[in-house]
Amino acid sequence: MSASGVLSFTQQGWEQVLAKVKRAVVYLDAACAESLHWGCGSTRLLEAVGGPDCHLREFEPDAIGGGAKQPKAVFVLSCLLKGRTVEILRDIICRSHFQYCVVVTTVSHAVHLTANHVPAAAAAEMEGQQPVFEQLEEKLCEWMGNMNYTAEVFHVPLLLAPVAPHFALTPAFASLFPLLPQDVHLLNSARPDKRKLGSLGDVDSTALTPELLLQIRCLVSGLSSLCEHLGVREECFAVGSLSRVIAADLANYAPAKNRKKTAAGRASVVFVDRTLDLTGAVGHHGDNLVEKIISALPQLPGHTNDVMVNMIALTALHAEEENYNVVAPGCLSQSNDTTVKALWEALLNTKHKEAVMEVRRHLVEAASRENLPIKMSMGRVTPGQLMSYIQLFKNNLKALMNHCGLLQLGLATAQTLKHPQTAKWDNFLAFERLLLQSIGESAMSVVLNQLLPMIKPVTQRTNEDYSPEELLILLIYIYSVTGELTVDKDLCEAEEKVKKALAQVFCEESELSPLLQKITDWDSSINLTFHKSKIAVDELFTSLRDIAGARSLLKQFKSVYVPGNHTHQASYKPLLKQVVEEIFHPERPDSVDIEHMSSGLTDLLKTGFSMFMK
Repeated sequence: MSASGVLSFTQQGWEQVLAKVKRAVVYLDAACAESLHWGCGSTRLLEAVGGPDCHLREFEPDAIGGGAKQPKAVFVLSCLLKGRTVEILRDIICRSHFQYCVVVTTVSHAVHLTANHVPAAAAAEMEGQQPVFEQLEEKLCEWMGNMNYTAEVFHVPLLLAPVAPHFALTPAFASLFPLLPQDVHLLNSARPDKRKLGSLGDVDSTALTPELLLQIRCLVSGLSSLCEHLGVREECFAVGSLSRVIAADLANYAPAKNRKKTAAGRASVVFVDRTLDLTGAVGHHGDNLVEKIISALPQLPGHTNDVMVNMIALTALHAEEENYNVVAPGCLSQSNDTTVKALWEALLNTKHKEAVMEVRRHLVEAASRENLPIKMSMGRVTPGQLMSYIQLFKNNLKALMNHCGLLQLGLATAQTLKHPQTAKWDNFLAFERLLLQSIGESAMSVVLNQLLPMIKPVTQRTNEDYSPEELLILLIYIYSVTGELTVDKDLCEAEEKVKKALAQVFCEESELSPLLQKITDWDSSINLTFHKSKIAVDELFTSLRDIAGARSLLKQFKSVYVPGNHTHQASYKPLLKQVVEEIFHPERPDSVDIEHMSSGLTDLLKTGFSMFMK
């Protein structure tokens, strides 16, 4: 994947949008805002809008409409132009004075045809036509109150949020998650007249719900646009059941057939189900500063992959909680500052110790360039030391503006280093290491019994103890790293003890966190009875058992646990690392777990990932 290609794919998409926004009221949904945030920054959008009054608004039912002096609107949306989305569009336009409306959707017209149940053969005949978009343009004029007003609807593939040169995210698909074994029962109940699915291994596109299929098709459409931009014909591979469906859909995506015939380059796309290895997602063995920043600092509202950096230290306000919302927060994304982008990439790619030293070095160099009175200090980097450097910029507006991005990363680092969550990081790590040793020597029931004393109600917890959310993280770690379980009387008894303890803790919480509200389906612990709490915890453990059995259908990648011996301690080996090693090992035969998805008769003759070697 070309780093410049991925970034230019996003930036070219946004240039098409920015060409339409001059002097407009711009409505963005959260996923598009996140793509803009990492791709070219909100400053670029503000510049393109121009004018003294700039109006950026979140696309939501209660969004403010356009006033009498605001005749133009641009809507940038990451979803299908259908159902509730169209209703919100109508309501905003009807309470406005718009005469010119532009709607940009990240979902292609081909997917809109699928969503409107147009057969594939009929859709193929419509190549070059866009009846769904044309019908909506007419509706926009109708809602504006004059059929002579101007309306435009078009597709721009704003799929990615490019976080780093070789690392991009898909914010619109943050909720797309692989299926678990319990989902097989739900799929079977939704298709009573069809053959029953025995396991996740039997799942194909015909078994999925229409809603999930549409979500997959939206992702596939975006990925196809990316491959078109890169000028490649993709070979699709999958590890896991949902990945197999997505890879097969991309391999056989009809609108891409002509593109694939003429593409000069080739690329291999490997899809992997996240549920096959949740150990790394919740574990603490990653010695990386960015991981700790994202874990410790509060999430930036509306974003899935950025945090709020408290900027009060650079103002004259007192650092008290009531002042936190007075100053807009900083963040990690600094898409318009090449120097800070280089520092951000270093933080992503280096170990914790080197990363904090790199932050200090950048702050020292910036202060020196601004002729600020800096006192050099060597040795261990402390949060106090970083804050002393940052404070030098406080009363120097020019220096502040010149190094605003650097100061945000510096503050994020200092706030993370002194955060209580960072102090607890080592506790998590110690427990995870102990757990890895126990797995090889003890049954799962013994491991759960070790966890039991750590489950404490809020009245007995200190800062050193684990909160309910942290206990859930440990449970996911335990079940994911252990893998397929042998269910016996001891395991059932140990699980029951942990369930009862957790259910009681949930009931006694002074306030339920958003996560616990979602798990218990209850807003407040006051009305949460033990019986209701226990039902929620039972369902939670059903999911934990599913996570433990997620790799049961694999043959080669069955385990992420490496047993210890006389010279090495037991360790965790990430599934992605195993997959990549397998792909690039020159002497291995084709892996049975990495499936090549064919896209035609010729490809049926090809098997495995020997394709990679080409």
